[in-house]
Amino acid sequence: MVELLLLAQQACVEMVSDALIDRLGAMSVVVEDADANTRAESSLFGEPGAPGPNAGWPHSLLRALFSDEARATRAATVLLAQDWAQSVKLHSMQLVEDQDWVRLTQSQFVPIEISAGFWVVPSWHEPPAEAKCVIRLDPGLAFGTGTHATTRMCLRWTAQHSPVLASSWGRALDYGCGSGILAIGAVLHGARHAVAVDIDAFAVEATRANALANGVALHAGGPEVAQGCYGLVFANILATPLQLLAPLLCSYLEVGAMLVLAGILERQAEEMKVVYAPWLALDACDRDDGWVLMTGQRLP
Repeated sequence: MVELLLLAQQACVEMVSDALIDRLGAMSVVVEDADANTRAESSLFGEPGAPGPNAGWPHSLLRALFSDEARATRAATVLLAQDWAQSVKLHSMQLVEDQDWVRLTQSQFVPIEISAGFWVVPSWHEPPAEAKCVIRLDPGLAFGTGTHATTRMCLRWTAQHSPVLASSWGRALDYGCGSGILAIGAVLHGARHAVAVDIDAFAVEATRANALANGVALHAGGPEVAQGCYGLVFANILATPLQLLAPLLCSYLEVGAMLVLAGILERQAEEMKVVYAPWLALDACDRDDGWVLMTGQRLP
């Protein structure tokens, strides 16, 4: 296979990508920040509720994969001849060695220790000898494999507090469940029943499959399946939607229940406290890689 690398201005990134895929036979196109690791590097994606992201960076690098050099050369020749592509520049063309892509991908995901004896382990690995509680979970379309700091903090909180609090976790809710990993973790640590909800149909299916793989019974579906009150509520999303969802999430808490929120940057913690103050007092109880975990208890 051959990789064609092109430099393009932000305004034409989408047109170039579409042309490469739809008309010029590219097998895939990846867009990167051409200014990455320099002072000109810029952020592209924001939080839900913010203005939509642009198709590319001010200076974008497009990596287009072709089956052979002839196709890559033809694509570059045709593309660079277009009037609208005058700002597009050929960066390079390079041979990509054939690899076992499945094995290469799997090698990037290894068992993760959440806390003493508690591990998240992909299906192609054997659990470590010291693992006493294991969640079997493979990377997929839904967020939540244990590799991200926000997921690790939620799971770590569950493991650390279950000895004292699990007796009150009759029902647990994972709102915005992604892979369902938090709901699964709650059941494995003493919750008698869990409900996992997400607006993404792929996340719901992933949650059901992951629950089955771990021998965990839970109810997964859209937000409408969240009914009544719960002894434990997780929401690992982002700060903006967590603020908008504050009244709803707090309405799911029974008296004495714990609310566990993640997806919050450290600089957003004080604002979150203010937003949730009408219902409960949030406290930042863990920090990891610039993210903070916040919890609060509904009092009588």
